[in-house]
Amino acid sequence: MNHYELVVIIHPDLDDEAIGQALDRITTWITDGGGSIDKTNKWGKRHMAYQIQKQNEGIYYLLDVSISPTLIAELERNLTILEPVMRHMIVAK
Repeated sequence: MNHYELVVIIHPDLDDEAIGQALDRITTWITDGGGSIDKTNKWGKRHMAYQIQKQNEGIYYLLDVSISPTLIAELERNLTILEPVMRHMIVAK
């Protein structure tokens, strides 16, 4: 297991329930792959440097993740098609 930081920007117009469902889906993908989420840090709604999907703001989350490197590609593919997620980035710690 390697340690990664996952930053996710979620659409700002969603309610708390929809945001919770999106985060639950992300954690399920990670835990089903044999990984774990060590820490979740909500950065809150922030102004972005440029527009993404015609939005100037996004809700930022930082997740410290322990996951096998072979599952990173699958996780990125799933995050790309998850509609509430506007952007994501996975970086090795």
